[in-house]
Amino acid sequence: VQLQASGGGSVQAGGSLRLSCAASGRTFNGYFMAWFRQAPGKEREFVAGIIRSSGNTDYADSVKGRFTISRDNAENAVSLRMNTLKPEDTAVYYCAVAPFITRIARSYRYWGQGTQVTVSS
Repeated sequence: VQLQASGGGSVQAGGSLRLSCAASGRTFNGYFMAWFRQAPGKEREFVAGIIRSSGNTDYADSVKGRFTISRDNAENAVSLRMNTLKPEDTAVYYCAVAPFITRIARSYRYWGQGTQVTVSS
């Protein structure tokens, strides 16, 4: 099983980015596909997640209203649209998969390699 994350980059505050995560090796329709982020010196934190089969979503309060997670048309893929980005959103973003809705990192069995998002003020 592999999770391939893409779409990171550098933007100015107020800008937007779209991250994509494509899974291969098995299907994850009933699983919770999520994004975490980790800034230097900080713990990895939950950002947003979605159950591909139902569309149920969960968002961290810090990104609610600015970020949108969605299912891609491609099988086993999800996207994270990030609007109104702030410098504090700067981090390495990881996609991950868990068998249920959870914000706890140790519950996730599969992880992608991470993609850097940098927001300048």
